[in-house]
Amino acid sequence: MTERYAVIGNPVAHSQSPAIHARFAALTGKDIAYERIEAPLDGFDRAVAAFRAAGGRGLNITLPFKQAAFRYCDETSERARAAQAVNTLVFTDRVRGDNTDGIGLVRDLESNLALPLRGKSVLLLGAGGAAQGVVGSLVEAKIARLVVANRTFAKAAELAARFAPAVAMPYEKLEGAFDIVINATSASLSGAELVLPASLIGESSVAYDMAYGRDTAFLQAARRAGARCSDGLGMLVEQAAESFFIWHGVRPATRAVLASLRGG
Repeated sequence: MTERYAVIGNPVAHSQSPAIHARFAALTGKDIAYERIEAPLDGFDRAVAAFRAAGGRGLNITLPFKQAAFRYCDETSERARAAQAVNTLVFTDRVRGDNTDGIGLVRDLESNLALPLRGKSVLLLGAGGAAQGVVGSLVEAKIARLVVANRTFAKAAELAARFAPAVAMPYEKLEGAFDIVINATSASLSGAELVLPASLIGESSVAYDMAYGRDTAFLQAARRAGARCSDGLGMLVEQAAESFFIWHGVRPATRAVLASLRGG
């Protein structure tokens, strides 16, 4: 019997998740249907309830609903509680939430990009749902220094306080170079340019944008500075593989799937 899954967001038409999960299903012999659901900005709960009522087994959550999904759950995993955001829902007689974003980012950096995180200095730009989902995993990866910066400093301070030894800093006080700079802001989706000190990113830096499928202003500026650059497509594939494991109990291989999405 075909099991139904979907990704829910607004907007969601650009999502590669259906293609990724179709490839995973083919690799593992699972019979699933996976679709996109664009929920109204004020209609997340109604859209999820309708999907469940129609027999849906699980959902991936994308912007802007990860915190709404956290509130929707009956129970949550430890990493979802730490993030206070959910990107994976499992429907049984109850609703269970998890967050696979952090492990997806770390696996992409360390496995796909061959960038060990231990001992590195990391600057995380943003303090919303995307950033909340990855801070815990970055800290667990034994990085040497994690700075969270956000246009609204209070949000960065609140996030950093939950994940010691992370520290918060306003954009205007950032200085020095970082090994890795990760853009988790909404600027990449809106096309806005982040105004950052030039010293933050240099030839020895890695610039990583969680957005995918677009050459963002952040990546363009980092490339001009000589940095190694990557978008978030690998993170998308790796977090999807973790969601697939949660739903089906089998972890699909990701390397060939990522290569095919990149046209390799």
